[in-house]
Amino acid sequence: MNTFLLLDTETTGNEAKDFLVQVAYVKKHDPEAPIKIGDISQGFYKPPVPISIESMAVHHITEKMVTDKPEFKWSGEHAEIKKLLADENTILVAHNAKFDVAMLKKEGLSPERVICTLRVARHLDPESKIPRYNLQYLRYYLGMELDAPAHDARGDVLVLSELFARLYKKVSDLEKYDDKKTIEEMIAISARPSLMQTIPFGKYSGSKTADVAKNDRGYLEWLLKQKESNDTVDDEDWIYTLRYYLGKLPTS
Repeated sequence: MNTFLLLDTETTGNEAKDFLVQVAYVKKHDPEAPIKIGDISQGFYKPPVPISIESMAVHHITEKMVTDKPEFKWSGEHAEIKKLLADENTILVAHNAKFDVAMLKKEGLSPERVICTLRVARHLDPESKIPRYNLQYLRYYLGMELDAPAHDARGDVLVLSELFARLYKKVSDLEKYDDKKTIEEMIAISARPSLMQTIPFGKYSGSKTADVAKNDRGYLEWLLKQKESNDTVDDEDWIYTLRYYLGKLPTS
């Protein structure tokens, strides 16, 4: 039987040098089973690097709040998550999972099977009808009536659980898959970079990426250089998309 480990992190920033300051997670065996906020485990940690002001403004976790906390690698939550991930039946579920996985790997935790609800949501919206795919936007866009505080790891796990249930049902119904095949398909989608059909920022915000590639190739060339030079851990989808539209993907 699969164990789904739904997890969310808050961090010191979004660069390669950053670390965890909060982790929240919950286990469940049925993808569609509801959870309550009281079911969710969480912990706060003193990171080995300072928390950026930008991150504090998002998650409101300050240096003072974690000054007497252990580093994540010495916490009980680390030990429990490590034990869960050692089980071949455990599947990590996270939103923008590449970011969370990168943070976990710094702490010696390496999930083998992963479902990224962001990539699955984007895959199920091939015409890019949804303007944005961040977790809290999807919460309200999809009409989730949840008592879950935003920008808090435990609240985000509550939203994640509901989103995972909805995506699981949609993949299952759309493809007429059984449980095993549905989960395999979600893992496969999560392992592939997403193709970003619409640009959500900058002077071409709201424009189709394909149209910008035809009309202003130079902008995509510039954007690709910016993404490739950034020291962030979650730009894989954009780098893949820009290389795709610029005809720079490797051929085999």
